[in-house]
Amino acid sequence: MLNSMEELQKINRRSFIRTGGTALAAAALSTYSLDALAAGDVQRLTILHTNDVHSRIEPFPMDGSKNQGLGGTARRAALIKKIRAEQDNVLLLDAGDIFQGTPYFNLFGGELEMKLMSQMGYDAATMGNHDFDNTIDGFYKQLPNANFPILVSNYDFSNTVMHQSSKPYQVFQKTGLKIGVFGLGIELAGLVDPRNYKETRYLDPIQKANEVAALLKNEMNCDLVICLSHLGYKYNDNKVSDQVLAKNTRNIDLIIGGHTHTFMEQPEDIKNLDGQITTINQVGFAGINLGRIDYFFEKRSGKKSKAASSYLISNSI
Repeated sequence: MLNSMEELQKINRRSFIRTGGTALAAAALSTYSLDALAAGDVQRLTILHTNDVHSRIEPFPMDGSKNQGLGGTARRAALIKKIRAEQDNVLLLDAGDIFQGTPYFNLFGGELEMKLMSQMGYDAATMGNHDFDNTIDGFYKQLPNANFPILVSNYDFSNTVMHQSSKPYQVFQKTGLKIGVFGLGIELAGLVDPRNYKETRYLDPIQKANEVAALLKNEMNCDLVICLSHLGYKYNDNKVSDQVLAKNTRNIDLIIGGHTHTFMEQPEDIKNLDGQITTINQVGFAGINLGRIDYFFEKRSGKKSKAASSYLISNSI
């Protein structure tokens, strides 16, 4: 039985498992989480996440390419359903670029993507640059098919059709836990045709992140603050990335990233302005992987620990 956070942290140091499409990570996590829960003082939150799915509804075709046979919403949905059956507190999140990449988008304009995400029970998503590919009006048109909020705090949509159709953040309640989630979008100028995003105003993501994260952590007393970022993992210049964001902010526990299609072997921990840990994770593109991070909260001490895994979406799921 796990009677201390120290024991939990020892397990956490060896707990990152790349599953390669097996249930190995889920089994390993379940083994020690049940012991931890049995101690009576630990609450668990399971975060599942995707990014840059790019309208990949079906698996990649069996054509000899690198990703042949991988991905597919049916497999992902089955895996998500299985994890939800095993865990009580689950959040399912997406870091943007829902649209663009297969004929499904060209034919249906994003309708199918939104409906499938709704059926899978996504709790929230942010916007990527490709979500403007059918113009901001095209994205807005598909929102009735989404039963989850679009979170973005650094786009000012005041003079667009989206002015009442997104939120800067949302707070989720999960069995005694408060989880604050907010979104950040990449600068659209030079990346997206201005005719597509129209009068959307880009705001400084670091400034907005500090404002919103402080609100969520200090005023709304969230146990965990998550940023859905479509800024990109890292760059060779001074462009704002998830790494830059983590180093120049406070109060963010986890950045779920997108845009750069980065297949991270494991989450990266970076010290923020207060010397506290901000974790970054990103799981590639096209729904090839489903990311998972389990957080464990010790009630009496207020400490938390985490374990991470990545599921490869293939025939073996």
